[in-house]
Amino acid sequence: MHSHIHPVSGAGIGLRRSMTSELLTSRIPDAIDFFELAPENWIGLGGRLGRQLREISEQKQIVCHGLSLSIGGPAPLDEQLVTDTRDFIQKHNVAIYSEHLSYTNDGGQLYDLLPMPFTEEAVTYTADRVKRVQDIIGERMALENVSYYLTPKRELEEAEFVRAVIEEADCDLLLDVNNVYVNSVNHGGEPMDFIRSLPDERISYLHIAGHYVEDDGLIVDTHGADVIDPVWTLLEETYALIGDRPTLLERDFNIPSLETLLLEVDMIRQRQSACQV
Repeated sequence: MHSHIHPVSGAGIGLRRSMTSELLTSRIPDAIDFFELAPENWIGLGGRLGRQLREISEQKQIVCHGLSLSIGGPAPLDEQLVTDTRDFIQKHNVAIYSEHLSYTNDGGQLYDLLPMPFTEEAVTYTADRVKRVQDIIGERMALENVSYYLTPKRELEEAEFVRAVIEEADCDLLLDVNNVYVNSVNHGGEPMDFIRSLPDERISYLHIAGHYVEDDGLIVDTHGADVIDPVWTLLEETYALIGDRPTLLERDFNIPSLETLLLEVDMIRQRQSACQV
């Protein structure tokens, strides 16, 4: 099983269907090194969008970040989705395939990502499912640390749980810096301690995003706003600890113009070059 641990570099943004025409009418900006997309939204897509995706994937690297595999969930693993994803990965020469370390469906899609119970039993169960996915796709996948609002049953701390799944499944980690920050505010804990306790050699890339603060102070991870200063600071501290890593700006709705997105991409790139000195 080959691991592409750093098959991408630099800074990326999420690819939305609404962007494809704009991206292709002029040259794709050099500032964007890679695009991330949810394979479920693109698998089997023919016609104009399919052609545009092919054109984009010939110019820039693509990473896939799945939404609905529910890797830790109780429902049987959706092997058809995994097989379709494998074909999509091959077709578009996808560099990294990742999913959320959570469960999203329980017979029907749940609206939010539910946290895993942080137990030894959940480690084994999830790792076995990850191994099955990796057998089908023929390479390592990455799992993303998620933000959660309910504190699930816990025998382990969140970081111990994440590390245990990654080690047992022999998979990679998509480190979401924003989720580390959100959980530290909502549940306490020092964000850099969390990051320090993860296996940094397994980190394939990073996510950074904006979020929404509810009136009562609870932070909701919406990916619909600009990245805030404490999260930029945490990103800088992360680079200082583990070195420059490929980083994706997540923006799922309230998507501003490409020009505005590129300003945030530039803020990532500045921080990456500052830590290379």
